[in-house]
Order: sequence, then C-alpha cells, then structure tokens
Amino acid sequence: MKAQQFVVIGLGRFGSSLALELMEMGYEVLGIDHHEERVEEMSDHLTHAVVADATDEGIMRSLGVRNFDCGIVAIGDNMERSILAAILLKEIGVKQVVAKAISILHGRALSRLGVDRVIFPERDMGIRVAHQLVTPNLLDYIELSKDYKIVELTVPSCMNGKSLSDLNTRAKYGCSIVALNRESGIIVAPTAHDHLSEGDVMVLIGSNESIDRFENEVVNQE
Repeated sequence: MKAQQFVVIGLGRFGSSLALELMEMGYEVLGIDHHEERVEEMSDHLTHAVVADATDEGIMRSLGVRNFDCGIVAIGDNMERSILAAILLKEIGVKQVVAKAISILHGRALSRLGVDRVIFPERDMGIRVAHQLVTPNLLDYIELSKDYKIVELTVPSCMNGKSLSDLNTRAKYGCSIVALNRESGIIVAPTAHDHLSEGDVMVLIGSNESIDRFENEVVNQE
C-alpha cells in the first residue's frame, strides 16, 4: 500500500516538529516554507523540502500538492498567509486540510472556510499542562468533547496488585480502562482478570465527572 503523503506549509517550531514526527511514523512529507534557512535545516530530514510561496496557485499546482492526502497549514506568524494557503489547498482539491490557529477569531475564520480540522497547539498544550500540574499521576489528557475525555494515569502504589475486577471502574465510577501500558507491552481492551502493577499506565475513557471522581477517590489517595 502506498504510504500516506502529507504537505506541511510553514516549517517553524510547530510545523517542523509535526513534519519530523510524520516522517518518523513512516509517511512521506513535503515541507514548504518561504524562509530559505528553515528549508535548508529540514531538507535532509523530509522526503522533500522546498522554498516556495504557499499562496501562489501556480507554484502549488506545479509541486503536485493536489495529489497529497493531507495538507497542513502550520503558519503561525501571519494570519492572512495562513488563511490564503488554506483556501488554496481547498480549491486545489487536497483531500483533507488541517490548519493551525493562533487565535479564536483565526480558528473561526478557518472553520468557515471549510478547513477540515482546526488545531490550537498553544491552547491545547496549556490545557494539558494545567491538568498535569493539579493531578500528579496524569501523564496525558485528550478532550473528546466538552463532556468527555481520555486520560493516561500512572498506577500508584495503592493500586499495585489489584485486578480490574477489584476496581470495577465502570460500575463504580462510570469510566472504563481501555488499555494498559507496561514494560512488557500494551494490553488493549484488558479483561477483568488483568492485574495492575505500580508504574503501569492506565488509559481511561469517560465523562469528565466520572474520571475526576475516580482520580480523587482512588488514584490520588496514596
């Protein structure tokens, strides 16, 4: 099967980090930036990296951008260029367009232009860090909606040796442990007979209220 192809427009800190991670995952990445020094820094690390104006339709068509599976607009220093690049990707016919927003207004404009997904890296990271600061065992936090989330929690010593049946999180708290990550590997959809060890990572899904209650009543009671 052909590897999925991504074009990343804007090779600043966010764009370059995203592009490198996609490459590490085995995908093909075309990086585009109008700053020559940024392109030079990334040229040996991406499938292709070019100095180009991503708001120029002729140039973008000549690069074959319409054939890519996903276009990511990672421009973070110029709202106008970001919006124009996103419009162009949609008009050219890129299958999926994702764009970084630097403000709520910017994100609203991108959404109304038909961008498939708008991301707020700084805001989202701030939210994650805030949750990690107030919950010592929290490793990661993903908001699914305003009412539901997925979290990764480190198993504390007070839960060492307990089985999922002992915890019975679904019945008692309304949230579910959907995976366990331990040194020996990841267990997806663990059974009631699986036991926890201190230092394992639990992946939970549920409502904000149910997970918060589980954290407060069980995880944080060392």
